[in-house]
Amino acid sequence: MREIIGPGGDDSLQGHPAYVAYWFVRITASFGWQMLSVAAGWQIYALTDDPFQLGLMGLVQFVPSVVLALPAGHMADQFERRHIVLLGLIGEWLALTTLAVLTLLHQAHQLGILALVFVISVCKAFESPSMQSILPALVPPSALPRAMAANASAGQTAMILGPALGGFLYVAGPGAVYAACAVLYLVAVILMARLRYEHAPPRREPATWQTVFAGVSFIKNRPDVLGVLSLDLFAVLLGGATALLPIFAKDVLHTGPWGFGLLRAAPAVGALVMSLWLSRYTLQKNVGKTMYAAVAGFGIATIVFALSKQLWLSLLALVLMGAFDMISVVIRSALVQLDTPDEMRGRVNAVNAIFINTSNQLGEFESGMMAGWLGAVPATLVGGVGTLVVVGVWLVLFPTLRVRQRLQGDD
Repeated sequence: MREIIGPGGDDSLQGHPAYVAYWFVRITASFGWQMLSVAAGWQIYALTDDPFQLGLMGLVQFVPSVVLALPAGHMADQFERRHIVLLGLIGEWLALTTLAVLTLLHQAHQLGILALVFVISVCKAFESPSMQSILPALVPPSALPRAMAANASAGQTAMILGPALGGFLYVAGPGAVYAACAVLYLVAVILMARLRYEHAPPRREPATWQTVFAGVSFIKNRPDVLGVLSLDLFAVLLGGATALLPIFAKDVLHTGPWGFGLLRAAPAVGALVMSLWLSRYTLQKNVGKTMYAAVAGFGIATIVFALSKQLWLSLLALVLMGAFDMISVVIRSALVQLDTPDEMRGRVNAVNAIFINTSNQLGEFESGMMAGWLGAVPATLVGGVGTLVVVGVWLVLFPTLRVRQRLQGDD
């Protein structure tokens, strides 16, 4: 928690107990979710030896995040956000506890696991907008950027260490992992139940269907924004190799749960290193070409991963995939924010969140389907080649993005 511990003063995050509690809620829940993903994916593949079941893992997470996104955002603007988050965390804790008990009693099967992961995903879909909206009420405006940075570092830490920890705990069985996840979520529930606002949250305009469609119209009429969002979206959809990691770990690389955990953590390592580099060296020119190059690099790294037979090379390819993906994420996020007028940012970001933040789950489903038809290695190889094809097509479809120099609109 090094980002939180800082010098005294009004901007010191350490001086805001509500935010400190909130930070611990985020990191404990994030660790629990990452560990659950490792255990559930490995357990389902161990039970079924069916890549299609791994694709269903992505689908049961994708459907709630899309279908419930707008109702959850509306609820976040209409009801007490702390209560929504608390109820969501309690629901996730109950589902994890049930999963742990069933597994320890040897009563778990793939349908039951998928059903409980679906329940957890539903709870997370309702929890997420409220969790994000609470933050401005916990710190003063001057400390908000640092608070957001601390949240990002916590998320990356969980993505790096959570899968590895889940993989190591899996040696004792999936029930041990689920039990540990349940304990982490229980801590999050207790902390959230005790959390109090530092000051009254600002009034927010309720989300409506009209505002969402206004955001869609805005994006359609901005070629650079549409180009960068769709390029990143298709790259994620085609490059969903992480859904197939249990297959690569067990059948291709011939490693165990510990190796699977390392594979799951590797992209986050690359993303974290690249985010630290980008925080020091701002992109000043050739932003469009850099975006295309990053997505192409992601596709090439995916091809290397598909063809690798060595654990070290597979880890390196995944690290590079995470690094290239972080470049595209930073460019996409900054470009969308800077090209969107302030009065439209809420609506545009709502649309962005719906199809960008859920593309990982849909990509996992696509990868699982392809692996079921072609096999894991050919499916991943097709995804990497497909990403390169998309880059080539987008270079033609969005020429203004190709020649764009700066994140802020060129004069």
